[in-house]
Amino acid sequence: MTPVKKAAAAAAVAVTALVGAMATASPASAATYGNECGSGYSVVNSAAIGTKGTVFLTYSSATGKNCVVAKRNSAGSAVLVEAGLSVNPAGNHWDVYDGGYYTSYAGPIYLSASGKCVDWMGRISGTEGGKRKTNCG
Repeated sequence: MTPVKKAAAAAAVAVTALVGAMATASPASAATYGNECGSGYSVVNSAAIGTKGTVFLTYSSATGKNCVVAKRNSAGSAVLVEAGLSVNPAGNHWDVYDGGYYTSYAGPIYLSASGKCVDWMGRISGTEGGKRKTNCG
């Protein structure tokens, strides 16, 4: 093999290795709950908002209330972030809702739902996550 062909082959191998490394790079870290609902609230459920963030459902036995926070994986320029919480079924409107252009998270929003199931969601720039008819009781 000529020196030029050897150099071209080595360059091709290097490019292939670089592309492979980029494809397997670890994803952005997921959002974590940071006590946005206040003291006494513990995470009882969560759902991914695509690859953009996480929506957290928390509960306080002291207040008997549920709380929802929709949180981005990492803060940045303001984007549309929304959080919704309702007694199941949610219907056409959320019982409580917060939405706006935020840099980190929407919420916290609170709802008493003793003895009932809740529907809850988070949305970031059009990508939604959440669950329906959960955490009954």
